[in-house]
Amino acid sequence: MTTTKRRSPGEGGAYSYQTGAGQRWRFKCAITQPDGTRREINRRGFPAKQAALKAMRDALSASDNGGFTDPSRQPLGEYLAGWLDGLRLAPSTVASYRKNVRLHIAPYLGAVPLASLTAVKLTALYATLEKSGRRDSKGEKTGLPLSARTVRYIHTIISAALRNAVEADLLPRNPVSRAHPPTAREARPPEMHPWNAQQLKAFLDWSAERSELHAAWRVLAMTGMRRGELLALRWRDIDMDASTITIRRSAGVVKTRGEREQITEGPTKTNKPRVIDVDPGTIAVLKSWKAGRGSAALALARPGALVFGNIEGRIRHPETFSKTFTKTAARCRRDLGEDALPAIRLHDLRHTHATILLSDREPVSTVSQRLGHASEVVTLTIYSHVLPGDQKRAAARFAELVGEA
Repeated sequence: MTTTKRRSPGEGGAYSYQTGAGQRWRFKCAITQPDGTRREINRRGFPAKQAALKAMRDALSASDNGGFTDPSRQPLGEYLAGWLDGLRLAPSTVASYRKNVRLHIAPYLGAVPLASLTAVKLTALYATLEKSGRRDSKGEKTGLPLSARTVRYIHTIISAALRNAVEADLLPRNPVSRAHPPTAREARPPEMHPWNAQQLKAFLDWSAERSELHAAWRVLAMTGMRRGELLALRWRDIDMDASTITIRRSAGVVKTRGEREQITEGPTKTNKPRVIDVDPGTIAVLKSWKAGRGSAALALARPGALVFGNIEGRIRHPETFSKTFTKTAARCRRDLGEDALPAIRLHDLRHTHATILLSDREPVSTVSQRLGHASEVVTLTIYSHVLPGDQKRAAARFAELVGEA
């Protein structure tokens, strides 16, 4: 009979526990501090058992060599580097986090020990960033301010990182909770400039004859889907008979310093597929587009092929795609007259879809489903200013009720 080898006293071990995000691991062991005293440490938040055991072995090795340091004294920059390596998020999101840590957090607070972080220091960081915190891609100061929206995003990154530090027992509490970043009102997104129904029709009528990517512009405008969702769309996602499109994935650009940028394909923003009903006219345009793709190369019209891929069948570069729309819209404005169409971004086609529907009193729940928002609250927050309200009727009815009383 075989026996399981037991760890010697103080050697410790790794143990699993459940969180809202799934299974995590912790380790527990006794270490010798530089002053010779023994202390038990318990560290949490590891994504796998192997990671927890490796961290434990590192702590024990440092303890044996007299070099163990309380993790709460670890510099924030060093902690953030390890935290980023363990994130299970979309590659584009992790790349964005890394960029902001490198440019806007580490230069100011990277050397500060975790235990020395305070709400006052974090609030001071936010104020500095808003005043003159912008840096170029090389990390050089420009003297220009960061937007309130970007600073609030940085606050979100720090908050998530330090929340994990609290869960791992590296900090007793999260100092972010008492810091003062820009408010949600100050950090609201740039003002949107959607087209109205007449302007959209004018553009689509023009592009049908003059733009090679008319089918793409029409699908974006008539469905409200995101750029990345359109670029990751495959023919098998479109049911021509049922006039529906199933959105299952999204394409994006990942930029990591020192490496070539990558175009990746991942889940949608909500990690859930959704089905969008499409009008007959758009289905007809898609059928024509598919026929043209098939004429160029049969492989481009197969079920697994990208609907709007490049001539080689690969995902188009999202940023180049947006620039192409900007140039197309500019040509349209020159032809039709600048007064006929305001200048908009590609993403404003999505806003155009939402505002036209909401202004016509389409239920918020329906619009939210089409846009793929996490909830109706998101839709209401973004588009509350375009929701129609019959104030005259409300005022008259109120006066009527008071008079009747």
